[in-house]
Amino acid sequence: MSIIGSEWIGTALLILLGDGVVAAVLLNKSKAQNSGWIVITFGWGFAVMVGAYSVGKFSGGQLNPAVTLGVWINGGIDGGQAWHYWIGEMLGA
Repeated sequence: MSIIGSEWIGTALLILLGDGVVAAVLLNKSKAQNSGWIVITFGWGFAVMVGAYSVGKFSGGQLNPAVTLGVWINGGIDGGQAWHYWIGEMLGA
């Protein structure tokens, strides 16, 4: 699997699960309505874990343009690879 494809899938999973838990807590007539901020924070943490574990072996599971920038600045990847990560992350989000 390519870097773009794996970052696309991982970021899409992150956003889908994270936004889904926020919607469940805030929407009227939802089973999770008014369950509180702890459910939202746990849901977002779980979303990060699922996204990173699902594509970690293919691309490293960075899933965030800021993380990609930090890895690039520290010399973990070169500029050409960074663009592939950023394209996948933007498409997934």
